[in-house]
Amino acid sequence: MSTLPRTARGTRTRAKLVEAAERVFAEVGYPEASIVRITDEAGVGQGTFYLYFDSKLEVFNEVVEDLNRRVRHAMTSAAVRAPNRAESERAGFRAFFTFTAEHPALYRIVRQAEFVSPGALRLHYTRIVDGYIQGLREARGSGEIGAIDPTVAAWALMGIGEMIGMRWVLWGNSDTDAGEAGDPYSSGTSVVPDDVFEQMMTFIEGGLGVRDNSTGRKGSTS
Repeated sequence: MSTLPRTARGTRTRAKLVEAAERVFAEVGYPEASIVRITDEAGVGQGTFYLYFDSKLEVFNEVVEDLNRRVRHAMTSAAVRAPNRAESERAGFRAFFTFTAEHPALYRIVRQAEFVSPGALRLHYTRIVDGYIQGLREARGSGEIGAIDPTVAAWALMGIGEMIGMRWVLWGNSDTDAGEAGDPYSSGTSVVPDDVFEQMMTFIEGGLGVRDNSTGRKGSTS
């Protein structure tokens, strides 16, 4: 079981190990990653690693949890300032895509978790969905969206965001290791183009039954 540091210096060292592990797992994958690689990347000795973590799996789980914490913070911080549910969806998705572009390890490591640590994978998704469900439930109660099951909608929305992000952000540049040069599935960008984003939001708003606040009728608020 991981040990929490007792000093500021220890906190910094532990964080450095988690950051190094994130880079190593993203670059070479869990099977090829090793404690030696991680400590070399962090610039510390192997003995230091064992002051904070018992195993490679333990630091992997910590990396998944850390990425989850950061992406949820980014999405929530953006969405909480929105005046209504439709704008909250827009802000949250934009924050997610920005985070993904800046931290491609999110996709690579979370997908590894399916085989390496299924419990960490499930925790990653359920933590995101739990907050989402509450927001959708409140929006349904206030009439901002239609009579849709918040749980089903939350999982569906997360799937949409993940697939759009994979296609246009993670697979954006054909010269990256995500695809070969000339890859027909590459969008040539590491951001979601505006037209793609608007099409996605039209689909989402229609599915949620978003209501136009000015008329009280269902429709897009974009």
